[in-house]
Amino acid sequence: MKKNINLLIITSVIALLALSGIQGYLIYNTYQLKKDVFIKETKKAISNIDNTKEMDSLAEQWYTYLSENLVEYKKNKIQKKEALDKFRPKTDSLNDLFKEYYKKEIAKRNLEYDIQYKKDIKSIVLFEDERMDSIFSAVDGENIYTFGEKFPQKDEVVMSNARWFTDFEYEDEVNSGGIKISMDLEVRTVDYINIIGWKRIVFGQMASLFIFSVLLILFVVILLFYSIRNLIRQKKLADIKTDFINNITHELKTPMATLGIASKTLRKPEIQSSPDAFANTLDILDRQNDRLQKLVDQVVTNSLGSEEIILKKEEVLDDTYFKNVLKDFQLSVQNKNVTVTSKIEFREVNLNIDKFMFTTALLNILDNAVKYGKDEVEIVFRTYLKDDLYEISIHDNGIGISPKEQRKIFEKFYRITEGDVHDVKGLGLGLFFTNQIVKAHQGNISLESKLDLGTTFTINIPINE
Repeated sequence: MKKNINLLIITSVIALLALSGIQGYLIYNTYQLKKDVFIKETKKAISNIDNTKEMDSLAEQWYTYLSENLVEYKKNKIQKKEALDKFRPKTDSLNDLFKEYYKKEIAKRNLEYDIQYKKDIKSIVLFEDERMDSIFSAVDGENIYTFGEKFPQKDEVVMSNARWFTDFEYEDEVNSGGIKISMDLEVRTVDYINIIGWKRIVFGQMASLFIFSVLLILFVVILLFYSIRNLIRQKKLADIKTDFINNITHELKTPMATLGIASKTLRKPEIQSSPDAFANTLDILDRQNDRLQKLVDQVVTNSLGSEEIILKKEEVLDDTYFKNVLKDFQLSVQNKNVTVTSKIEFREVNLNIDKFMFTTALLNILDNAVKYGKDEVEIVFRTYLKDDLYEISIHDNGIGISPKEQRKIFEKFYRITEGDVHDVKGLGLGLFFTNQIVKAHQGNISLESKLDLGTTFTINIPINE
């Protein structure tokens, strides 16, 4: 059953992770779709920013200047690099006009967010007859000629690609004898935009989806946790039910066995001929019969808290009471190798206790000493009167309790799980109920234990209660 639960938990966690992965994938796809739609709408809003007379006029200026420099280059009056270097200051001087134009045109769109715009020259190529002369190419690692705002490459969104063509003639007096030569000029440009804060805008559009997804995952996690916790609890209750049936059967056998032994004892002639022995055996029968009758009540009440336990207190003499408890206990374990040594307070003390409840508490400790004891069990039972407190000490030579177990030993349903002690039958209610009974008597219980050296339980109850 435990393996099945572990398998169910593992399967559930895997399913939850798979569900989270699928949901994450769907959210990512939705994010990409939202981003693409947002960028597409932005591009559409400023798609005709270049199609104006003002833009054409600006472009004509740098085309003209570039052509003049290239003519000088073709006439071998300057080098290619010098032609480009002479072109750069012109782009810088025109750039302020370009930026002013872009800002004005973008402002006309009345967008709810800011946009930066730029145009990069990617290549400049001259064609003469069938010959091609690459003047500039951005892929060669040279600086890019830019018109408009400058922003990092990671923020670039491609707006459009363009190829500009123009032709011009020049007269090469040195190489061609004054013949005019026709040239074609191709300029490739790429327009970029930077939508400032576009991620924040897209995430804002998806806020409701994010919130719903997180809440859904949390709901599934809580539902899964609640279901698994209930399953484990049901399994634990089923185990407790089985243990309870076994344990109560065992508990019933103890007084019944004592009754059987006592009844057989009464049939012996030597007991019948001795009034004292006969009366003593009858007392044992009465006590065990009373215990058997009240054991049913214990089954109902042994999980109650101290504040829920109703005590029926009576005044008892300590010496007589404890001797009777130990006598009954020794009779119940007479078939086992158990030695009990007792030392009762020498002064007579009247205790105000619920005899049945307090006897149950003491027998729980004594029974545990046998359950978790060694082959030869030795129990030392002592009582002391200390001012207004009556102290009861029960020491055994058993296997002991580890410090980790000691912190939980009085918890409901807790049972020691180390070594072979898990084979000992029980519900884990004995010491819990013992603790509650002691608390109901306004007392306290503690323990000291070392592995393989035994355990000592100490109970303190007030004598004036």
